[in-house]
Amino acid sequence: MKLAEIKRALLLLVTFLVLLTVIYPAVVTLAGRVAFPGKAAGSLIEQNGAVVGSSLIGQPFSSPKYFWPRPSATAAASGMPYDPLASGGSNLGPTNQKLVSPDPATGEVSGAVRALRDSGVNGPLPIDLVTSSGSGLDPDITVEAAQVQAARVAQARGMPLAKVRQLVDDHTQGRWLGFMGTVRVNVLELNLALDQAGQNS
Repeated sequence: MKLAEIKRALLLLVTFLVLLTVIYPAVVTLAGRVAFPGKAAGSLIEQNGAVVGSSLIGQPFSSPKYFWPRPSATAAASGMPYDPLASGGSNLGPTNQKLVSPDPATGEVSGAVRALRDSGVNGPLPIDLVTSSGSGLDPDITVEAAQVQAARVAQARGMPLAKVRQLVDDHTQGRWLGFMGTVRVNVLELNLALDQAGQNS
């Protein structure tokens, strides 16, 4: 190989190295921050000037004064619910003992059902309240899952049930582009609105 060919190969290597590892990521990052500043920064939620979470990652709530999210599959993997580092597939078959065991300590569904019943939630339970999402990080629940908890939250807070249900309606998000995904409620945003409503009442 001639020296001129080696120089051209090295020049090409350096050109693509700079283009693909510096210029391209910088352009994509800048475009994201300009077009979608909130999402590019992690969809962070602030309250009183402090970041309290992200609208993309669930948080655990166990007090009856709050709406509860879906169970998190990461709790079994890392001991911490909604742990992004432990996120992974949690697709268990409907006959898997981890789901159907009648023992609340070992059965994912039976444990979630017992916790909800003990907290005062009655009636049929939506499936998303007793099973985890595929990632284990889902921040949203269905409207049905929120409304079935409304009576418990209202009683625990001493708020009118109609006001709590209205907050659920106010924080209901429609399908993306009108037809993709499901109608849902972001649990963290709803719980923050609950606290705000309590302060203003």
